Amino acid sequence: MTIDSNSSQPNPSPSPEETESPNSDRGISTADLAAQQALAALSSLQSPQNLAALSQARSTNQQFTQYRTGSPRAIVVTLIAIALVFIGLVLNNFLIGVAGTLLALLLSVAVIFPWLQKVVTEMVSPQERSLFVAFLGATAAVVGLFNFTGINNQIYAWGRQINWDAFGTLAEWFGALGQILIAVIAVYVAWRQYVISKDLTIQQNLLTVQQNLITQQQTIDAYFQGVSDLVLDEQGLLEDWPQERAIAEGRTAAIFSSVDGSGKAKIIRFLSRSKLLTPLQRDSRLGRAILNGNGGYAEDRLYGVRVIDLGVMLAAADLSGTDLRWTDLSEANLVRANLSQCDLVKTNLARTILYDAKLVGADFKGTRLFYGAAETASPRSRTQPPNYQTGEYTGAVVEDADFTDVQRMSEAVRQYCCAWGGEQTRATIPGGCEGIANKLEPTQ
Repeated sequence: MTIDSNSSQPNPSPSPEETESPNSDRGISTADLAAQQALAALSSLQSPQNLAALSQARSTNQQFTQYRTGSPRAIVVTLIAIALVFIGLVLNNFLIGVAGTLLALLLSVAVIFPWLQKVVTEMVSPQERSLFVAFLGATAAVVGLFNFTGINNQIYAWGRQINWDAFGTLAEWFGALGQILIAVIAVYVAWRQYVISKDLTIQQNLLTVQQNLITQQQTIDAYFQGVSDLVLDEQGLLEDWPQERAIAEGRTAAIFSSVDGSGKAKIIRFLSRSKLLTPLQRDSRLGRAILNGNGGYAEDRLYGVRVIDLGVMLAAADLSGTDLRWTDLSEANLVRANLSQCDLVKTNLARTILYDAKLVGADFKGTRLFYGAAETASPRSRTQPPNYQTGEYTGAVVEDADFTDVQRMSEAVRQYCCAWGGEQTRATIPGGCEGIANKLEPTQ
C-alpha cells in the first residue's frame, strides 16, 4: 500500500513566468528537456559496469535472505520432525522418536551450516583457519607417532617400574616447599605493591605540587592585572582614590593568605618596583600623586601616601629563602616573621617592625635599617615623628631579632643593631657588640 506524500497539499498552478524556461527562445520545451535527461540517466544505468554491480548486490541479498529465513518447505518439514520427536517421547516409541530426531537434525544442520560457514568466513581469517588446522594436524601426528612407534608402551613400562610409594614422601616435601614458595611469593607481591603504591603516591604528590604552583601563578597574574586596572587610568597615569586604595589593600591581604613564601615575594617585588609601596608626594587639593620631572613620581617619606600600605599583612609570615632585593618594606609590620636565608640586598627596612624576627643567614649587603647616622638614629616611635635628616625615630625595631650568620652586614648597621637590639639580639650579631652601649638597658 503506497501513500502519496503530496496528496494532502494542493498543487498551485504554475505562473506563466515559472513555465517559461531559459531555452524557450530556441524552441525547446521543458518537457522535451526532461525527457532527454531521463533517457540519458537510463542509458547510464544500463551500462555493463552498473549491471554487474546490480546483479552482484542482488545475489548477495538473496543469499543473505536465504541464510536468514530458509525455504518455507524446509521450515514445515522441520516442524513436523519436531512434532515426531515429541510424539515419540510421549508414546515411548523408539522408531518414531529416532526418525523425528534424525530428520530434525538433518534439516536444522542444512539450514544452520550455510549461515555458520558465512560467520566463520567473516570472523576468522584464512591465516587463522590454517593455523587451527595445522595445530590439529600436529596433535594427531604426535598421537600417531607415540602409538605406532611403541614409545607409549615404553613409557607405560617405565611407569610400572617406579616405586610410587616412595614418591609419596617426596610429594609431601614438594608440597611443603610449594607452600613456602607461595608464602615467599605472597610477601614479594605485597612488597612490590607497596613499592608501586609508594611510587604512585610520590608521583601524585609531585603532580599536586606542580598543579598548585600553576594555580598559584595564575592567581598572582590575575592579581597583578586587577591591581593595575584598578589604580591606573586610561592614559596609564596613577589614579588612586581612597576607595581604590582600600580595595587594592583588601585584594593584597586576601592573596597573601592564599600563596606560599615565594608567591608573597613575587607580589612584594611587583608592588615595590611599581612604587605602590612607596609614600608618594600628593597634591594637597586633589590628592593625586605628583610627578618628579624625571619620568617618575616624587617620594615624600614624611607626609606621602602609599597606594598600598602593607601594615600587618606580613606579620609572622614565612619568607625564608626568598628574593627580596631592592624592595621597599619600610614601616611594614614583620613581627615574628621568618626572613632566614633571604636576599635582602638594598632592601629598605627603615621603620620596619622586626621584633622577634628571624634573619638567620640573610644577605644584608646595602640593607637600610635607618636614615641618617648610626650614632643619632633611633627606632620608630608611636608618638614622635621621624626626622629623616638626623635619623631620629627612622630606624627599624630590632629588639629580640635573630641575626645569626647574617652575611655582609655593614658596620653602621651592626652598630645600630647592637645599640637598639637588646641583650638577646646582641648575642646573635656577627662580630659581636663589644664596646657598643646597649641603649635599651633601663637607666639607673
